[in-house]
Amino acid sequence: MNVATGEVIGQIHRRHRAIEFKKFLTRLDKQVPAELDVHLICDNYGTHKAPIIMKWLAAHPRFHMHFTPTYSSWLNEVERWFGLLTDRQLRRGGHKSVAALEKSIRDWVDAWNDNPKPFVWTKTADDILERLASYLQRIPGAGH
Repeated sequence: MNVATGEVIGQIHRRHRAIEFKKFLTRLDKQVPAELDVHLICDNYGTHKAPIIMKWLAAHPRFHMHFTPTYSSWLNEVERWFGLLTDRQLRRGGHKSVAALEKSIRDWVDAWNDNPKPFVWTKTADDILERLASYLQRIPGAGH
């Protein structure tokens, strides 16, 4: 997801191994203009840190990996996009096959990209941290 424009580059794989992630990185490398750096926000899944991925990244220095802390998927805007995909497209459909599900996802990506919109944070970092600190004070043993 291009966080500036909201445009999504999607690719569907039936498995989520390092080899599939490498194929996705290769696609990004071809689709994102060569003069731009690419910052990837990823969870800590082992696939994203596999030796084959580290080797690929070393050979493609414009790619920069950033990992969200555990249980912090809300920091990754593409996770919000996946939530919209689920709520507005997948839960409504009765997919009779994997191929039908994949088509539904591709259709959603295409429709989204016809009029992409970036997500806009409505709270400042200070607001979020203040609320988190308040929440942690109410949890016995939190922060110890």
